[in-house]
Amino acid sequence: MSTSHRRALAAAAAVLTAAALGTTAFVLPATADAGGRAAGARAAAETFPILSGTLDWGVRGSYRNYVEHTAQGTITVKDGATKNADGTFRFSGASGTYDKAGGHVLTAKFLGSVTFHSTHHGFTVTLANLRFDSGTKKLLVDVTRNDVLTRDVHFADVAFAGMNTAGLKTTLTQSAADLLGNQSYAGEDGDPLSAALDIQQPSPTTSTSGSSSPAPTTSTSTSAGPTTSTTSAAPTTSTSATGPTPSTTGATPSQGGSTTPVDGPQQILSGKLAWGVKESLRTYVGDGGAITPEGGAAKNGDSFSFGGGTGTLDAKAQKLNASFQGSLRFQRPDHGVDLSFANVRINAEGAKGTLVLDMKNGATTKTGISFATLDLTTADYKTKNGVLTLNAVRTALTAEGAAAFSRNGGASSDYKAGVRFDDVNLSVSVDKDATLPTTGGSSGGSSGGSTTGGSVGGSAGGSVGGNLASTGSEIPAGALLGASGAVIAAGAGAVYIARRRRGAAQN
Repeated sequence: MSTSHRRALAAAAAVLTAAALGTTAFVLPATADAGGRAAGARAAAETFPILSGTLDWGVRGSYRNYVEHTAQGTITVKDGATKNADGTFRFSGASGTYDKAGGHVLTAKFLGSVTFHSTHHGFTVTLANLRFDSGTKKLLVDVTRNDVLTRDVHFADVAFAGMNTAGLKTTLTQSAADLLGNQSYAGEDGDPLSAALDIQQPSPTTSTSGSSSPAPTTSTSTSAGPTTSTTSAAPTTSTSATGPTPSTTGATPSQGGSTTPVDGPQQILSGKLAWGVKESLRTYVGDGGAITPEGGAAKNGDSFSFGGGTGTLDAKAQKLNASFQGSLRFQRPDHGVDLSFANVRINAEGAKGTLVLDMKNGATTKTGISFATLDLTTADYKTKNGVLTLNAVRTALTAEGAAAFSRNGGASSDYKAGVRFDDVNLSVSVDKDATLPTTGGSSGGSSGGSTTGGSVGGSAGGSVGGNLASTGSEIPAGALLGASGAVIAAGAGAVYIARRRRGAAQN
């Protein structure tokens, strides 16, 4: 045999040996590590994104009072923050994660800023980029005081307890006291903090077959209370003979029809309300004055619309608690009339309900007035395509509502308890992909509380994780050991991926 032939055979033997060794080197560790990868996938699948939400917090009531009165200053909000009727602030656009496997930890950040300014006392303080971590129980804020920015300030400690995110006690830190300019604030109570979060998470299927369909996605909400609710996406269908895989809510949507109500409250993701207050009041003020919608309210035909609906809907229990943004100001200077209606809320249960609002009459402001009763005797609380619509809901002024008009010297029989006010039309969505119907412009005097019902449907967002936890760990090593060439190719691919990852890390 020639030297060249011997060299060729030696080279071939070396390749075959490398192939065999490569099989052992690549396949066995991959099989041994499959459980670790699966566990990692399961852990990743239990960390879910926060889709949206709001944070309500006022810093500290005495500080707001100091800025606006003692220091004769101003408080302004922007970039996604708004003022609540009680003087606190709402920050929107929540994002972050819910770590179920890591101890049910919520990590969330919010859009918006609030600026406290006083020329007389020489300060401008802006709080922005608020975020919290329920694991560390800290509220972090970026603070700019007199043009000097300090990032990631541990501004307050928050008394998180489980998944409850409503009315949480806050304690201001020394850093907060320093930046607010009052050393006595350190260790003192801040305003209570509340967050409403829409959390997306995968829902397990109940099928035991080898279905390749991903599990449906659910949207879990932490509302302004300890109850956690879910809105389910359409269920997937298993390829086995067991039939469709049910959603975790137990509701089976039908095509275009009503759905069995979901158990427990669901977070309202959007909503709007149309209401004209009272036709005679609009006519009276309009004859010599003006009606001004502000802060999210708008003219809607001979009525007004209020947007930004939030709250909860429990269709099975027939309960609705919804708040809407915007205000209306009725002014007729020649008659001394200056009335404002703001922060409209609907509290409904079964056949009865109440329209609650904040009302300013001249210099007197009353908050949380049970202003009018709602007649919901024919109401159907079922949703259609994720939307509940209540049309032509009859209202009647309460004694508390009538009393709120008493400072208006021209109060007449139009404003006595039991007098009918304009009907309410509203729509709220519990599905982020749902489309709210267009509310009519008529404030109408039609009686009843008729509704349009339907199904809970639509997607609650793309799937997170799917069946990731089941991939990779069930492939036997023997099947892989039979193809050394494939293993070597896989090994080369692994080296390439590793090199790309190292390159990406270096970049």
